[in-house]
Amino acid sequence: MAYTESEAPAFLFFFCISVLITGGLLHKKWKGSAEDDANGKSASDSVEFKKFQKTYLVVYFCVMAGDWLQGPYVYALYDSYGFDQHDIAVLFVAGFGSSMIFGTFLGSFADRFGRKNFCLIYIASYILSCLTKHVNSYNWLMLGRLLGGVSTSLLYSVFDSWMINEHNARTFDQSWLSDTFAMAIFGNSVVAILAGLVANAAAGVSDLHVVAGGNGETNDGSLMNGGFCAPFDVAILILIVGGLFIKNTWGENYGSRGDGGDSGLEGSIKVLKKGFKTIVENKAVMLCGLISSLFEGSMFTFVFMWTPALTPSAAEGETLPFGLIFATFMVACMAGSTLFSIVTKITPVEEVSKYTFCVASASLFIPVLTNNYTLIFVGFLVFEGCVGLYFPAIGTLKGMVVPESQRSAIYNIFRIPLNVIVLVVLLSKIEMTSAFFCCAAMLFGAALCQFKLVDILKTTKNVKDGDKPSTEVEAESLL
Repeated sequence: MAYTESEAPAFLFFFCISVLITGGLLHKKWKGSAEDDANGKSASDSVEFKKFQKTYLVVYFCVMAGDWLQGPYVYALYDSYGFDQHDIAVLFVAGFGSSMIFGTFLGSFADRFGRKNFCLIYIASYILSCLTKHVNSYNWLMLGRLLGGVSTSLLYSVFDSWMINEHNARTFDQSWLSDTFAMAIFGNSVVAILAGLVANAAAGVSDLHVVAGGNGETNDGSLMNGGFCAPFDVAILILIVGGLFIKNTWGENYGSRGDGGDSGLEGSIKVLKKGFKTIVENKAVMLCGLISSLFEGSMFTFVFMWTPALTPSAAEGETLPFGLIFATFMVACMAGSTLFSIVTKITPVEEVSKYTFCVASASLFIPVLTNNYTLIFVGFLVFEGCVGLYFPAIGTLKGMVVPESQRSAIYNIFRIPLNVIVLVVLLSKIEMTSAFFCCAAMLFGAALCQFKLVDILKTTKNVKDGDKPSTEVEAESLL
């Protein structure tokens, strides 16, 4: 059995089923929230917390929209400039390499010089990255990829670090942290769908054309506009809005400022070294890093592989309804984040994560066992649901065990093995079945790490449901 464009109604069926499931979970969540409100147990009882949550989420949705608007058109833009597959692959490798190398150091600088400042640096660097897309020059595009890699590292470290620090500093209930992460992931899925629609509309407003410069027939070095450049321009506008919100509504917070007289660079390197030492010596922090790298490594591999997995070789010349499939994936992710909000009211986050990773592993093992595209697609939807569960769970867990003074530095160190996994996938010509076997194996490894982490947390009794997040002293006691 194989899907073709003429069988789009089959995907529409799965989309409708996903929407119904998500709607049912939302109803359950809202019903439970109403009961909590009646009993005085809900985060919504705190006007101050809801205000803080909105302050963070508005910015988070803006910066994620800026990222989602670009994603579908990066490869297409490079291809329209006439670069071959090898050249494009090198650009992507450079982006992930930049994230791995430069991002590692930026985390310690953010802890030292202020997370708000580095959120603004993210805005600036990503805007510059978008601007380079207008130049039909390999060197300029390479610069854009390097800036994009730096931006990605900041996106997935300093924003969470700022929010967790502010949450703790304002002494909000620790259980409310999970609520913020769940809302962020749910909203991010909605943003992704809307960003895809907006980007598609923007790209169709006008054709890609030369504005200035050029080198004869090749347009090498010319300044371009319209077409696939348009989504990047929309992203710039959204990022500017996000930057204005950061500047005007966020306060500054720090990790380890190193006020002992060290120079800026020397002090930041010390913070970075301390972060590596904490990971090596603190088993709970190390396990969080391994879980993060293994799960997200499998997730990025899935991103590269789901299209060929669903595109049958016998259907040459026909295309799948990629927009509908992507929307279905996002709805499944929304279902997962909603389910997280429901189950964590009765089950600790660390326990929920164990079963999430096991189910995720089984879902991506399906392509290894069968060529039935219906089962494969259902497995992919289950995996996306697990992604919706994973992000609020890992955000909460890292908020519990990672020392505040080194949070941004450690978050970026966590991304080193993740970027290595992605680079291996990009540089190797791994066969599809083997790729999904590796994904399932990595997810199973994440499950084993989570079981071990749960044992550590139970043994030490330092992280319990409703406790405050660990400080550096508490983190050391987890050794």
